[in-house]
Amino acid sequence: MYIVKTSCISPQKTHDGSYVQETIIHTGNKYNAIEPDYKGLIRPAQLRRMGKSIRMGIGAGLPILQELQKVDGIILASSEGGLEDCIKFLNQIEHYNEGALTPTNFVQSTPNALAGNLALMAACKAYNMTHVHRGLAFENALLDALLLFEEQKAGSILLGNVEEISEYNFNIETLAGQFKEEETNSESLFSSQTPGTVCGEGSCMFLLSNTSENALAEIKDVAQISFPSKEELINHITAFLNRNGIKPQDIDTLILGKNGDTRTDFWYTDVCDTLFEPQNQYCYKNLVGEYATAMAFGVFMACEIAADKLLPAETMIRKSGGSKHILVYNHYKGAQHGLVLIRCI
Repeated sequence: MYIVKTSCISPQKTHDGSYVQETIIHTGNKYNAIEPDYKGLIRPAQLRRMGKSIRMGIGAGLPILQELQKVDGIILASSEGGLEDCIKFLNQIEHYNEGALTPTNFVQSTPNALAGNLALMAACKAYNMTHVHRGLAFENALLDALLLFEEQKAGSILLGNVEEISEYNFNIETLAGQFKEEETNSESLFSSQTPGTVCGEGSCMFLLSNTSENALAEIKDVAQISFPSKEELINHITAFLNRNGIKPQDIDTLILGKNGDTRTDFWYTDVCDTLFEPQNQYCYKNLVGEYATAMAFGVFMACEIAADKLLPAETMIRKSGGSKHILVYNHYKGAQHGLVLIRCI
């Protein structure tokens, strides 16, 4: 499975590639996405009715679809979809006493609303699927695409994720201790040495193909595990590499989902100290924040490395050489762990 094109909307200026020269320093515990100008892409009448998650997903995915005559499937990942629109609709039920309700918020609140909108706007009648598996939604979307390619049911697929910051969920997660209480910024996130992280949002889209023509990188394999012990996780990673004919020392670059939470970042430290100490290491959540499908941004970064593009200095933990095999490792709340193995072409 090969990645041919990428597109990304995030709390950095990734939509136009200027994030390397102009890295945005975020303050507080919310990293809001920097959206592009949608003029010429989405009609104003449609744009006014769109929630943020739909806007971001279409802004990232539609430019890729417009360059192609067709794709054989659209596969997306989202932990909750447009939850903000869902809350608005539920509030309307209360406000109007279950009377005449506007359907817009309801239609756009379901997790599969983005996949449906992209299919309608691109006139794509092929396979359409949205995976909603919390911290492993993106990994399951990748597995779905791998199966389609292995079964020779697709030649090209648009695959991606979307997450938005919902005030409702943000407040619940804050009360649960998910986010930092003290004032911090993206420069001091990893050195804060306190519990909690910061909340992010965004959408990454990838055009996948079953051939290597014009490809940026190859996704060799994807794996996941939930609620492991340290020993189980190490064995799982080792077995994952072995089934792809690779040893830990063959991995040139690690992209890690560190998020500055002292309660869970030890997972990355333990894995690196046990298996991968000398390799290149990068991080990314100090730029885009934490969210359930943040693995997608790690894969986007891997594609940037495979294309020999520069990355912001803030992402580099250690640089020791070139990159051929890249392992993206991320976990969500220390419970759901995902791995994506990528080969540079």
